[in-house]
Amino acid sequence: MFVIGNLIGALATVLDILLTTLLVVILVNALLSWVRPDPHHPIVMLLDRISDWVCNPIRRMFPTVAGSIDFAPFIAMLLIVFLQRFVVGSLHGLAVRLQ
Repeated sequence: MFVIGNLIGALATVLDILLTTLLVVILVNALLSWVRPDPHHPIVMLLDRISDWVCNPIRRMFPTVAGSIDFAPFIAMLLIVFLQRFVVGSLHGLAVRLQ
């Protein structure tokens, strides 16, 4: 049973790393939107593409713009933190119980 516990623990760790990376990408893209660098720069295009992949479903579900501020990145970051606390935490707890 400890092998399954180790596998679940490893999956939880990888998921946590991916979610943290996604959180940082969304945060950096939101901060860059204030200074608006060259939109044709490859790194800026990559950050926009990843951030839009996460934020566009939130924008479609309900309006997230108030004035000139888009709250979709903030909502996405809250959802990512929730997933980290709930899903990753539950997976880690399950992994400990199976060891």
